[in-house]
Amino acid sequence: MTTPAQKEMPFLDHLEELRWRLIRCLGAFAVGFVIAFVTVLRFDVIRILSKPIAPYLGQGGKLVFTHPGDSFSIVVSTALILAIVLALPVILYQLWAFLSPALYEHEKRVVVPVLAGGLGLFIAGASLAYFVVIPLTLSFLMTFQSESLQAMITASEYFGFVTTLILLFGAVFELPIVIVALAALGVVQARMLGRFRKHAFVGIWVASAVITPGDFLGTTVVLTAALYLLYEVSIALAVLMERRRDRRRAIREQEDQEALA
Repeated sequence: MTTPAQKEMPFLDHLEELRWRLIRCLGAFAVGFVIAFVTVLRFDVIRILSKPIAPYLGQGGKLVFTHPGDSFSIVVSTALILAIVLALPVILYQLWAFLSPALYEHEKRVVVPVLAGGLGLFIAGASLAYFVVIPLTLSFLMTFQSESLQAMITASEYFGFVTTLILLFGAVFELPIVIVALAALGVVQARMLGRFRKHAFVGIWVASAVITPGDFLGTTVVLTAALYLLYEVSIALAVLMERRRDRRRAIREQEDQEALA
């Protein structure tokens, strides 16, 4: 079987195409950063991200900063993260456009749903971190202290903690998409994924313990449960993909036999 891109481009042409696609990605990121920066200031995204910690800050409910540039750097770092999310569709499209000429037709049909699913899972992981994991972690850490201690949480430390968790959860939630993509391309099989369930659970637990804050076991449990559920969903999707692939193969074989008859 041959790929659609039998007319191979010269190496320099590949580099030129890659350069322009990288420029488009950088342009999308730059536009996304401008939009994100305005959004963070206009809609006070900093206040939204501060909501989980607000009940534990005492009178006034505001974070403190110890350096004149802290507030600006926090806004910029938050805008950078939001800009990545805004530019992600363009970046994924440019990646797809660069790789698609070298793919078979059945591989092309897999890539688009995989990229869309990856974006959705990233948002799901980030949402889980913000709405469940961060409040759960703070409720434990901020109440587990001596009465002789007074909490004075700095803005830089808090936002570093929050943004790290959100990005990590979003990134880790991409793992099931990788599994589904490999299964769709025939690299792994559903039978093999099911046979290694116990190993997968242990691996997910260890990875969750490393990623989540070690101060609180609850966050590890939440991430482990979510990822293992997605692993089981990945197995189910892999089964469906294999059945579709087998049906297509059977139809092609039948058509070939009829053509030879």
